Amino acid sequence: MENLVIRKVKQEDNTALAAMIRAVFDEHAAPHECTVYSDPATDDLYGLSQQKKAVLWVAELNGEVLGCCGIFHTAGLEDGVAELAKFYLSEKIRGKGTGKQLMLQCFQSAKEMGYKKLYIESLPQFAKAVSMYEKYGFKMIDKPLGNSGHTSCNIWMIKDI
Repeated sequence: MENLVIRKVKQEDNTALAAMIRAVFDEHAAPHECTVYSDPATDDLYGLSQQKKAVLWVAELNGEVLGCCGIFHTAGLEDGVAELAKFYLSEKIRGKGTGKQLMLQCFQSAKEMGYKKLYIESLPQFAKAVSMYEKYGFKMIDKPLGNSGHTSCNIWMIKDI
């Protein structure tokens, strides 16, 4: 993985990222409705990352965009709380430490932006990711926070940073 680059999203990444994210949903038979899959923002992640106190980090290997993870102040979240969102990896790079790199980069970005907590929404189909979140200090909570519009998600977690 010596050619792996972790960088901020570029506008030209939009199409590849949307396709990769939707492929991950299909691979895991995750619901399409009321999730990131059908969210119009998925087709313009660059635009989403241009919001105040937001960033999307991209994993690129040999010129191919294969993963992403970001920090966003989702509507309805309390001040000081951001969502760790759009965290997806192509099967081509899973299990090689790329997810850890992306997540740690997001933790650092969130601290630099002044956030105190990170919130995650997920699905049972992404159980391996949920286990990773727990390993890095996220705790289950019993209801969603904010208003992401992803009402099919039924796993909610939070972490102090």
